[in-house]
Amino acid sequence: MLYLAAKAILSGIIIAIVSEVAKRSPGLGALIASLPLVSILAMIWLWRDTSDTTRIANHAEATFWLVLPTMPMFLVLPWMLRQGNGFWLSLGVACLMTIALYLLTLWLLPKLGISI
Repeated sequence: MLYLAAKAILSGIIIAIVSEVAKRSPGLGALIASLPLVSILAMIWLWRDTSDTTRIANHAEATFWLVLPTMPMFLVLPWMLRQGNGFWLSLGVACLMTIALYLLTLWLLPKLGISI
C-alpha cells in the first residue's frame, strides 16, 4: 500500500511542477508536460513489479498509438480560445474530439493489423 501511495504522490508532484512552471513560462511548462515522464515512470514501475520485458514493450508500443489521437487537441483548444470561445466550451469540445479520435483509433488499429 505504501508503494501505491508513493507512486501516486510522485505523479501528483509532477503535475504540480508542470502547473507551477507553466504559470511563469507557458513554453517551459509545455516542454516539461510533453516529456514522457508518466510513461517512463509507468515502465519503471511495471519493470519493478513484473520484470516482464514483453509486457513493457507492448505497453510502450500501445502508448505510441494512443498518443496520436490526443495530438489534435493541442491545436483545436488554442484555436478555439483564440476565436473567442470560453475555456470550458473549448476544453469540452477538444476532449469530445479526443474521445472520438480514440474510438476511431481503437476501431482502425485492428483493421491495420495492430493490436494494443
